[in-house]
Parts: sequence; C-alpha cells; structure tokens
Amino acid sequence: MEPRYPDLARELHLAGKVKIEVIIAADGRVKDTRVLGGSPVLANAAVDAIRQWKYEAGPRETTAVIEVEFKDPRK
Repeated sequence: MEPRYPDLARELHLAGKVKIEVIIAADGRVKDTRVLGGSPVLANAAVDAIRQWKYEAGPRETTAVIEVEFKDPRK
C-alpha cells in the first residue's frame, strides 16, 4: 500500500523523505515502527502505510530502515 499524501501537506506544498525504522516479526508482519527523521506531517502517513505491509516470513525478527518519499502531487 502506498502512503496517502496528507491534506495538510498538500495545502503546504510539502514534500520530502521520511525515514522509518521497522521491526519485522518472524511471520512477516510489522511488529513496531519508529520515525527516525522527516516531517511530522508526512511521518504519520508513512507509518500508517508501513504498518499494513507484509514481508516474507523468516527465521527470526529483523529490523529494517525504510525511506518513504513524498512528492507534491501537483508536480
């Protein structure tokens, strides 16, 4: 699922990257997230989308850092 561009970000013509640390459970579901950087206006949309992602199952819990880029949809 792609992150939804927030209405406030659209009004402010806000764009940029959000960096999220993601803990992925062994069964592939997102167990936890932590915002490492980026606009707070964009961060919630990024976290909401990432929490719905599903990864391949693995032998143990893993951690990944993901960058989500938001571009002004008018450009």
